[in-house]
Amino acid sequence: MIPPIVPTVSSTEKKLLSFFKKLTSEDQQTLIKFADFLASVERETELDSGVVTEPLGSLEPKDIPRPKEESVIKAIKRLSQTYDSVDKSTLFNDISALMTEHLMKGREASLIIDELELVFSKAYQKLK
Repeated sequence: MIPPIVPTVSSTEKKLLSFFKKLTSEDQQTLIKFADFLASVERETELDSGVVTEPLGSLEPKDIPRPKEESVIKAIKRLSQTYDSVDKSTLFNDISALMTEHLMKGREASLIIDELELVFSKAYQKLK
């Protein structure tokens, strides 16, 4: 008889699962959304050639107003759409650090969003 195959779990995966189990269900959903965002940035990076072929006039940010109440994840999505000409993979470290401050250190969402807006705006100015 062949013994069953038991998947191996790395120490990192165990640590993540341990953190996940300690979170409230609302925070678990936020963490899942953040992980989904991080995975989507990685997919965009793999698909993006990094070559801009559009004229600069078409790279202008879209006018998407900031809602009064907005989660950090929704703000990242809004800013990604607003500054769609900016390569999000270049902002990955800054976005991740800010998201971590919000999730793990409890920094207020509105303050994190203010900083995210600066990160995206600076990246756009650099591109321009």
